[in-house]
Amino acid sequence: MKPLFVYGTLRHRPLLETLARDLGGARAEPARLPDHAVRRQADGPWPALVPAPGETAEGTLWTGLPPEARDALDLFEVPFGYLPRPVRVQTDRATVEAEAYFPPEGLSVAPEAWSLETWCREAGEAALLIAAEIAAHDPPLAAGSLVRQWPMMAHRAAARLRARGAPATIRHRAAPGDWDLRPNRPPVGDFFKMVGLDVAHRRFDGTRAEGLLREVFQGADAALVLPYDEARDRVLLVEQFRCGPARRGDPQPWTLEPVAGLVDAGETPEEAARRETAEEAGLRVEHLVPMFAGYASPGNATDHFFAFLAPCDLPDDHATRGGLLEENEDLRLHLLPFETAIALVDSGEANATPLVAMLLWLFRWRMQRRG
Repeated sequence: MKPLFVYGTLRHRPLLETLARDLGGARAEPARLPDHAVRRQADGPWPALVPAPGETAEGTLWTGLPPEARDALDLFEVPFGYLPRPVRVQTDRATVEAEAYFPPEGLSVAPEAWSLETWCREAGEAALLIAAEIAAHDPPLAAGSLVRQWPMMAHRAAARLRARGAPATIRHRAAPGDWDLRPNRPPVGDFFKMVGLDVAHRRFDGTRAEGLLREVFQGADAALVLPYDEARDRVLLVEQFRCGPARRGDPQPWTLEPVAGLVDAGETPEEAARRETAEEAGLRVEHLVPMFAGYASPGNATDHFFAFLAPCDLPDDHATRGGLLEENEDLRLHLLPFETAIALVDSGEANATPLVAMLLWLFRWRMQRRG
């Protein structure tokens, strides 16, 4: 197997080691590729190796990579069109025949050079989390599956970096070593993930619970929005079919909910809230009132919701359908007087707990506004 010349993100050794898992006795040394440069992709933080007469691309030459390690690096690059091609690189000792990953033909690149330092600062942590998720699969993901799953991997990485913790004035203030989570099998799932864990944690009496077998549904952060027309005292609710109630055996699996959607990687919860309100409800909102943020089911899921009130106009002729066809969304929109909506909590027809919490929050907010 030819030596591999890596540039860009794979020069970040923690990323390369996470992907490769075992480098065996492979050797690394600085190397240069004449008449080439590393540019930034026009639509993202990723690098691209391009011809550039008179310039030099700096990188690392790896010799003796185990086949399994090379396969893992191929999986990270090839599904996205980065294919290995022969190159002649220079080291301090010789000119070496090697291979390097070149971007797909026609890829748009920015004129400025790609910066490893900038990438590490802006995207490196997320990339390491994505790499760790890729490496956790056994058997390895197929190329097509990796491409399909990449957006959700990026969602989960962004959510993990967003998890900075809320106040601990009454509850236990966690300290390093108070808990430990160890995966006990590869993750399962093509969109969301189910992760098996061996769990240990500090008990309230000072002893330690060990060897607890748990499973966690690993989802993503979501933005929830309750559109409210204060002048008309009217809310907008979304109705759609849901697999959760159907699978449980509920004979009424169409649920009433707020506007909701995942927070995309690189997006703030507020940005996601505005985007989803436009996509699902056909509303352009600028002002958002934060309601609360929290876990939907902390005993078994990572799902974390950011809830907002969206003051807006909801006239009688507002659309009754919403959602994006390309996302297979089939949504019916309901304009309801607030008193009708809050009565659904008492009747049980509003049985999605995020909606119940948001309606109760709005009940208090209305009372405060009305003195």
